[in-house]
Amino acid sequence: MIGAYLDMMRIRFLMMLAYRTNYYSGIVVYALNIGTYYFLWQAIYGGRETLAGMTAEQMTSYVAVTWMARAFYFNNLDREIAQDIRDGGVAVQLIRPYHYLMAKFMQGLGEGIFRLLLFSAPGMLIVSFIFPIQFPKDPVIWAVFLLMLLFSFLINSQINILTGLFAFFVENNEGMMRMKRVAVDLFSGLIIPLSFFPGWAEVLLKVLPFQAVTYLPGSVFTGKIGPELIASVLAVQVFWTLLLLVPILWVWRAARRRLFVQGG
Repeated sequence: MIGAYLDMMRIRFLMMLAYRTNYYSGIVVYALNIGTYYFLWQAIYGGRETLAGMTAEQMTSYVAVTWMARAFYFNNLDREIAQDIRDGGVAVQLIRPYHYLMAKFMQGLGEGIFRLLLFSAPGMLIVSFIFPIQFPKDPVIWAVFLLMLLFSFLINSQINILTGLFAFFVENNEGMMRMKRVAVDLFSGLIIPLSFFPGWAEVLLKVLPFQAVTYLPGSVFTGKIGPELIASVLAVQVFWTLLLLVPILWVWRAARRRLFVQGG
């Protein structure tokens, strides 16, 4: 059974590889995004050394690494699941000898590995020649960052799966999926680091899972979060990875009891 899941991951990777030219152009788009935020933050800093505990150099590195990290953890599992529910494909998937959600997750992982190797890594190298990015010198920080990036993928995928499953109950969850995407980009710290939010908002966002997707890995990479706090931020990611399994399994069980498809 494990071999079947690995094959699903491999097949998705090969499918993405067939359309790799699209992702080369995507590197240019992400570089433009990074450039836009770079000049925006340079104007916001206005020559000041630090803001909200981050130097201008740290902010440049944070913007670059979080946008390139997004290319890895981003996926459309919510839309794929919702589409399966709408066209009736989920009914066929449920009678096959594998777990539907695990199959979707492994397909998303295959896509993520493709993006990491052929999008994020070369994209980060390219933008490092354009913008003054500070890379960690300690190999331990690199190892921790890559581990945290994996948890970012897990948490974001869980949020996507949970959102997609709501199509069982509302039939058309397009609005929910759009709201979720905006919430993840904004509240995870991709657009604005959490430390720049008002005090009450920062406290609120730190009890939500979004910070574990972008802000925590980016802060470790840039040195905003020191080595002495790495264990605690990893614990936050592990906590949300385990906690999000509870609503996913509950919604999945409830959904299977009231399977209703609009087509097929």
